[in-house]
Amino acid sequence: MASLSVRIDLKPGSRIGPGKIELLEKIAAFGSISAAGRAMNMSYRRAWELVEELNKLFPSPLVSARTGGKHGGGTALTPLGLAVVTRYRAIEQAATEAARQHLSALQAELAAAPLAVEEVEPRP
Repeated sequence: MASLSVRIDLKPGSRIGPGKIELLEKIAAFGSISAAGRAMNMSYRRAWELVEELNKLFPSPLVSARTGGKHGGGTALTPLGLAVVTRYRAIEQAATEAARQHLSALQAELAAAPLAVEEVEPRP
């Protein structure tokens, strides 16, 4: 099925899209950058770099470290991080709804039988 992928350019050279949002969602679910990275087949280093990029992009961090203790440390999304994920998903949903008719038409065109093309003999 044809689908829409949303990437939002926020500043020159800075953007958010499905990969970064998925990483944030997995950090929220697992409470760990390394576990989120593993779930996405991404190295810890790459996941950490993306988190740092996101934290620097906004006026305050999207991901914060939780201090260790009896149950260990970890990471969590800040209220701003949760808001960014929620807003991105709302934008994605609105864009998908707006494009639904066109996506269905593209899918139908993909499924249609190829048009017969008459062979034309080249002129000498």
